[in-house]
Amino acid sequence: MTDCHLNQYQQRFIKVCEYIEQHLDNKLSVEHLSQVAHFSRWHFHRQFSEFTGFTVKRFIQQLRLKRASYHLIFRQDKIIDIALQAGFENPESFSRSFKKACGQTPSEFRKAPQWQPWQKHSYFTPIKDNATMSVKIIDFPLTHIAVFEHKGPHQDIYQSVQQFIQWRKANNFRPDKTRTYNIFYHDPKEVEPAEYRLDICVASDSDISPNEQGVVPKTIPANRCAYLRHYGSWDDLEESMRYLYAQWLPESGETPSEFPCFVERVNLYPEVAESELITDIYLPLK
Repeated sequence: MTDCHLNQYQQRFIKVCEYIEQHLDNKLSVEHLSQVAHFSRWHFHRQFSEFTGFTVKRFIQQLRLKRASYHLIFRQDKIIDIALQAGFENPESFSRSFKKACGQTPSEFRKAPQWQPWQKHSYFTPIKDNATMSVKIIDFPLTHIAVFEHKGPHQDIYQSVQQFIQWRKANNFRPDKTRTYNIFYHDPKEVEPAEYRLDICVASDSDISPNEQGVVPKTIPANRCAYLRHYGSWDDLEESMRYLYAQWLPESGETPSEFPCFVERVNLYPEVAESELITDIYLPLK
């Protein structure tokens, strides 16, 4: 198979995986999905399993359970309602499937979530063509932010996000009304887990009162920035950042400033499907 044919083959499966993710509340038959991918229904099930490592039914269930894990933590919905939305007839069958997928029951996960199993689940995506990565140099304005400072292992970020969301809800900083940022002080591969730092932020011109979550005021300084828009899962964000640092920066002749790289989460999962996520990357320059 030539590279051209392989890429076309991959793109057809990426298309059907994204279709599944965007239609998780619908009935998704193998026959219909084979039509989306433009493959014969008699071969599609085997092709899909070989390509993704999951049967069609299992893949759909995994995505529904992954979405349910976010609903368990970041929403106050009853477990029975989350189970029904995930396509289960009752909480018991939902609980069994959820525990099989991540090692915890929904109730256990809600009390003390272990995110690692969900972080490992991601369908195959091909390496992006660098020609599709468009970097611009923009002037980023001084921005006041409210910040939860995550310090510690990268895999514990969701616990920090959960605390930040509690503060955000209590202070009426709705995601659809206020801008969400992350500031990256370290690459988790380059520092000891206990030294890793990340700021979880929301734009705010208001005074930040003392609070039990420890949210504090900071600013993102006005700066020239290299700007790159990333489309898709946050699990693939490193690929776009690697392109920015490893290819664009050396070729541009620019020099990074002292302020760390940061991103704006333009939209958030699970409000939109992972394939529809938009993340704007900013690399401050001198």
